[in-house]
Amino acid sequence: MEWLDGLVDYGVIGLLALMSVVTLGISLERWFFYRGVKLALVEDKRVLELELSGRLHVLASIAGNAPYLGLLGTVLGIMLTFYRMGLDASLDTGKIMIGLALALKATAAGLVVALVTVTLYNYLLRRVRVLTLRWEIEHGRQTH
Repeated sequence: MEWLDGLVDYGVIGLLALMSVVTLGISLERWFFYRGVKLALVEDKRVLELELSGRLHVLASIAGNAPYLGLLGTVLGIMLTFYRMGLDASLDTGKIMIGLALALKATAAGLVVALVTVTLYNYLLRRVRVLTLRWEIEHGRQTH
């Protein structure tokens, strides 16, 4: 069961760290892309929407799954704590509390990643809507 300790620390927390790096990378790329969009050069609204919404689905997936990944890490950490309690005949409450506190760090990390990603996703989605509306205004078209 000791492999669970490494799985929580390096697997779950590591994957959440990777998700946060991907979130930051995509968010920065999209932000710079949106700053450089020349609406006057785009003839078709569908092409514009396709280009503007690129990679946003990845942010939505990360935002939706990060809390569950954190919860998985917490469940694994709690299982490990109970396993260790079963092996040790003496119940040291200090060890139990430390084990449970460390298990909860995965949930906290998952929530932080999700909250940041949802915020960035919503900001970028708003930019897509604003750019699309500006295109419609410039091209004299209305939405249906």
